[in-house]
Amino acid sequence: MIAAPDRTPLPREFFDRPVLDVAPDLLGRILVRTTPDGLIALRLTEVEAYDGPNDPGSHAYRGRTARNDVMFGPPGHVYVYFTYGMWHCMNLVCGPEGRASAVLLRAGEITEGVELARKRRLSARYDKELAKGPARLATALGVDRALDGTDACAPEGSPLTLLTGIPVRPDQVRNGPRTGVAGDGGVHPWRFWIADDPTVSPYRAHTPRRRRT
Repeated sequence: MIAAPDRTPLPREFFDRPVLDVAPDLLGRILVRTTPDGLIALRLTEVEAYDGPNDPGSHAYRGRTARNDVMFGPPGHVYVYFTYGMWHCMNLVCGPEGRASAVLLRAGEITEGVELARKRRLSARYDKELAKGPARLATALGVDRALDGTDACAPEGSPLTLLTGIPVRPDQVRNGPRTGVAGDGGVHPWRFWIADDPTVSPYRAHTPRRRRT
């Protein structure tokens, strides 16, 4: 018999830890997105850790900017960024305030609100593809820069909330290099995923963008 997911919200203390402790511990947790159109729940299956000033792959590596300001704030808040001129990606801030570490949410399984997610992800052929990749995840949940800075640990009324769910056993967790990260940051094995889960995105090494001639 499979146990039902625990619907208890994760406390702020969960996020107030080193990013490499928080990241794998997010696997199996439930992210709830509440919108006027309805609710979507997603079970996290793949994440990546970014360790602020110690990590060349982090947006905060070179210091505080208007774009990454939320990363320096309290843990448990949402950092949303816009990339390639078309996609949004969602992160959860962790560690002590001022540390600027965060976990990128790379993939998940939609467990509630599948029909609503399908309307946002018309190109998905199968339900396992609805949130298979960070931009697809954000699109399926209707996450954009308007949600940057959202407190996912708010006692009530937050459009994004993390629930305890069913934590993944250590033997089910795999890790390896982060997807598409260049230079020294590309060697860190800080991508974590649930073994053999069909919603996990494929790994892709960094490919330098060609200059137009």
